[in-house]
Amino acid sequence: MLVLGFSLILCLLLGRASAKTITATVGTDVTLQCKYDAEHYGRLSACWGRGAIPNSGCANEVIKTDGTSVISRLSERYLLMGSLGEGDVSLTIRQVEESDSGMYGCRVEIPGWFNDHKHQVTLAVNAACPSPLKLELREVKERAITVRWSPVFDGGRAITTYRVDLKNKQAPWDTAVRTEVPNSELTQVTLVDLRPFKTYNLRMFAINSVGMSEGSNVLTITTKEAAPEGPPLDMQLQAVSAYSIKVSWKPPKADLRNGVLRGYSISYREYDPVDKQFKRWQHVSVPATQELESIVLKNLRPSTKYMVLIQAKTNAGVGPASSGMLFSSTEEVPETTAWTSPSSPAAATVRINNTTSTTALSQAHSTSTAAALSAATIREQTSTIIVSVPPDPPVVELKEVIDNTVSLLWTPGFEGDSPITGYVLEYKAANALWDYTKNVVDFGPNQTEATIIEINPSTYNIRMFAKNSRRTSSPSNVLTITTGEPVHHKDNPMTTSAYTTAPVSAEERPNGHLVAIIVPVVLVVLIGAAVTVWQFHRTIQKRGSLNMWMTNGGLRYRRSDSVQEL
Repeated sequence: MLVLGFSLILCLLLGRASAKTITATVGTDVTLQCKYDAEHYGRLSACWGRGAIPNSGCANEVIKTDGTSVISRLSERYLLMGSLGEGDVSLTIRQVEESDSGMYGCRVEIPGWFNDHKHQVTLAVNAACPSPLKLELREVKERAITVRWSPVFDGGRAITTYRVDLKNKQAPWDTAVRTEVPNSELTQVTLVDLRPFKTYNLRMFAINSVGMSEGSNVLTITTKEAAPEGPPLDMQLQAVSAYSIKVSWKPPKADLRNGVLRGYSISYREYDPVDKQFKRWQHVSVPATQELESIVLKNLRPSTKYMVLIQAKTNAGVGPASSGMLFSSTEEVPETTAWTSPSSPAAATVRINNTTSTTALSQAHSTSTAAALSAATIREQTSTIIVSVPPDPPVVELKEVIDNTVSLLWTPGFEGDSPITGYVLEYKAANALWDYTKNVVDFGPNQTEATIIEINPSTYNIRMFAKNSRRTSSPSNVLTITTGEPVHHKDNPMTTSAYTTAPVSAEERPNGHLVAIIVPVVLVVLIGAAVTVWQFHRTIQKRGSLNMWMTNGGLRYRRSDSVQEL
């Protein structure tokens, strides 16, 4: 009987309570239900707290209402969005975090002893994968593309890696080149070593400790045209007459055209057997119309050798020439003197050229005279010459290389006579020349870091330029980078060196006998050196001229000049 009474009192103290567990995902809004009968009791005070419900009030109170409005709250994230007049005091937490997990208690203060309505809820907030990225295309070049994105919700766990998938437009995604970039602060990436005038699909994923996001929007990107990389194929020469040669050829290989072929440049020149050299090139352009092209070169000399070259053209430039072919026109027919007809225009051309040369010389003389007069005038006047000052080149450092991803950073130098407007990065194969095989990526004036994905791992040279509104700087230091190898950081011992001097311990110090031997030897050497220098100066004063070389010191002395180290 005593036990039964104690249990009844305990139940009254605890009041009517219920419990429930709700699971939510980081970043979402969650509502914890709590209602009472407002029609029966009227408007009542209520509170929410974290932890078990105490005998009175709410532990670690987060929000409270007097039944009409909210009178206190811990954070703007805590809301009572239900109808208070209908007794709905459910708690809504905006954008929950993992730290919001735990027990919550709702207490409705009903008049009377031990009448309060209590409702306990356990909230479990789980981290999620990051939200998908929204990609934007920033820049497209012949062999490089740059994409960027805004930071996205990380799912409650920090983003650690971004994955980039790149494929040919017609190919399935399982053939894509996949690159993971372990840089959580990344918002832009540049992919290099692409093919000109080729269409790619690109997508990205964000990864945290929970998992990988859904794929981003897919960008369909066509790189810009470039000059053809391959020469025209199967060039053939055929003599049509003593004064003409038919030239036929096929376009370059499809994967080396780098764009839409717009035309061809046919260059030919005559070989002079007397002077044993070729004459000037002559050029003819024809549009690209079909897979087998041809043209007839006319007004040639009979029985004359000609060198012929062909180059394909796109809107971006002219490609390499085909292998030069030396071909002889046929002999003229003895019964006719028609060959004099083409020779006449040639002679006329020579006369025109001579006239042009004379005119050019006359113009040059007039120009020189005018320049001299102008110079005389300038000497008589005071003039101010304004020379624009280019910016200093940036100092480029290698931050790290992970597989085929290169992270660079650079330090701007003096900006010159106007603010820096951007930076230009050039890269090329290590065994190529800068003048012929280089690719360019542009960066904004406020950028000092870049992450580059090299699609075809190899060894490359990288350098940068700074530019302002007037001029471009000289090139920066050149980095030689090999992609596709183990991780290299900027503190690579191959590129940095340090010299340290450790104190000698008592056990490593030479003993007194050794010191006694070394000190006299050093003194003898110093005395000998002093005597040698004294004799040296006396010799100089006597002879006045002396040449002396020392193999280890590299010293040189001439006449009465002071000794200097080379």
